[in-house]
Amino acid sequence: MTAAAGNPYGASPVPALPPGTSPAAIRDALIDEERAEFEQAYQQALTEASQTLDLNRVLDVLRNYHRIAWMTQKQGPEAHRRMLDKAAEILRTGKNPDAVPLEDHLALINRKLGR
Repeated sequence: MTAAAGNPYGASPVPALPPGTSPAAIRDALIDEERAEFEQAYQQALTEASQTLDLNRVLDVLRNYHRIAWMTQKQGPEAHRRMLDKAAEILRTGKNPDAVPLEDHLALINRKLGR
């Protein structure tokens, strides 16, 4: 029996993870606050996968946190922290302290339109 006959796929049907998307790489790219959240979500997804034999939740966690890790590395950890702090303030107060009032936007639009 040849190797091809023993494995009808010719190669593993399971795709390899692209660079930077392994759980360890994602964890290492996150800031401390999000690292703990990732580890908890990843462990919960692994537990669920071990019971259901379905990796979809694990893959969802990896995709979600890979986006966060990529943005963190792209912006830099301090800019990412500032964004998280601002989001927390908006959620806490219901207001964006840096927002431009709607009336100011409308006035600018009207000026540009010559109204």
